[in-house]
Amino acid sequence: MRTDPPRTTRRTVLAGGAATLGLGLLSAAPAARAVPAGKAPTPGSLVLVGGGLKDDNAQVYGEIVRRAGGAAARIGVITAASVPESQDPDAADPDLCSNSAYYAGLFKRHGAADAQWIPVDLDHVPAADADEVVAQVESMTGFFFGGGDQYRYLTCLLNGERHTDSRVLAAIRAKLARGAVVAGSSAGAQIASGPDMVSGGESYEGLRDGSSPGYFDDATRLAYIPRGGFGFLRSGLLDTHTGVYGREGRALRLAADTGHDRVYALDENTALVVDHPGSRHEHLTVLGPQGVSVLDLRGARTRATGSGWSLSGARYSYLTDGDRYEARTWRALPAPDKRRLVPTGTEPVPVATDVFHSSADSEGTPYAFRATARALAETRAQRTATATTWESGPRFQVTFTKAGGFSAWTADGTHARTLLNLRVDVAPR
Repeated sequence: MRTDPPRTTRRTVLAGGAATLGLGLLSAAPAARAVPAGKAPTPGSLVLVGGGLKDDNAQVYGEIVRRAGGAAARIGVITAASVPESQDPDAADPDLCSNSAYYAGLFKRHGAADAQWIPVDLDHVPAADADEVVAQVESMTGFFFGGGDQYRYLTCLLNGERHTDSRVLAAIRAKLARGAVVAGSSAGAQIASGPDMVSGGESYEGLRDGSSPGYFDDATRLAYIPRGGFGFLRSGLLDTHTGVYGREGRALRLAADTGHDRVYALDENTALVVDHPGSRHEHLTVLGPQGVSVLDLRGARTRATGSGWSLSGARYSYLTDGDRYEARTWRALPAPDKRRLVPTGTEPVPVATDVFHSSADSEGTPYAFRATARALAETRAQRTATATTWESGPRFQVTFTKAGGFSAWTADGTHARTLLNLRVDVAPR
C-alpha cells in the first residue's frame, strides 16, 4: 500500500488545484466532556510514527493495540490524508491504492478485537459531521491516522480555512482526553502538530530561502501552516521521514523562523510515544529500530548576510529504542540497557558531502547527518567534524562539536546509539 507521498511530488489536495493558506489564530479548544464529580479524567496518549511503518513492526502496532485495550481494542482508522478513490488511478489495485481496509486488517492481525475505517475523506467531507460517524468514533478505544498529505486532514476534519473542529474531530479529541490512544504515521503523525505545522519543503532550499506560511505546489519550498494541525502535541515542532529524506536542515530553519526552541524529528518505522500530552507531566519514549532527533534551539543564534543564512549553537540529541524524554525539564534518560560510551576510534570522521540527502543527488545516502554525528561520537581523535550540502550557491557546511554536556550511549560498548547535546552549527561556506 502506498501511504507516504513521493519526495519531490506535491499532490493536488483540493479540487481545482493547490491552496495557499492565510495567517490566523490557533484552532478551537477541545470539546467539553462530562467527568464524574470529584474524579479527574485519565488522559490518553499519542503514538506518532515518522512514516514508513512496516507491516511486521509488532513492537509499534502492539503498543498501539495495548494502549487501546489489548484484546478488547477497537481501532478507528482514518485515511483522509490519502488520495480518495475518485482521484486514485490505482483504485482497482489493492497493492497500490490507498486502501481503507489495509490498516484495519493490520490492526486485527496484531491483536485488536476490531478495526474499522472511519468514512471521512475528500469524497465524504460531510461525513465528518454525521451523527452515525460520530457514534462510530464514540465506540472506538483508539485511533490511527494514515499517511498521505496532512493538508487533506485540515480540509476534511478542521473545516479547511475555518480551522475549527468537525464533530468527528471533536469526538476524537474528547476520547483522547478520556484515555484513548491516538496514533498516526507520516502525515498522520504530522497532523498532531500545534502551531506552525510543516506543509512541505526540502532542507537545502529551506536553508537558502527560508520558510513561508501556506501550502504550495513547489514541493521543495519550505512551508508551514501557522494555525497548525490538531494540536495534540504542542511542546515542540514535529517532522517526519527525517533521516531518510535529510530533513534536519529544514527542521532547524523552520524552528528558527517561527520562534520555536524545540523540534521532534521522527525517523521512519519508529514511534515517539507521548504520555500525558499537553500537561506538565508530559514525557516521551522512543520505540522502534531507528530514532527520534530532538533539536534544541534555546541557545541558538541566527544571522543573515550577503553570503547566506547561518545558525549557531543549536543542540542535537538522537534518542533510540527505550530512551525517555521529559518535555518540561528538557531531560533525556537513556534506556537502562545502554551505558555511556568511551570512544576508542582513531580514524578521522569521513566528510559527508550530502549531509541532507538531496533528492537531486543520485549517489546520496540516507541518514548522513546521523552517521556523521555518530562517527564523531565514536572517535577520540576529533572534537569536531564537518559535512556539507550537495548543492552549492551557497554550499552550506554543518559543523558538529562535542561541547560541554555532550555524551554518547551504547548498547554494545563500541557503537554509539544514543547521542545527547551535540552542538550543531550551520553556515554558508
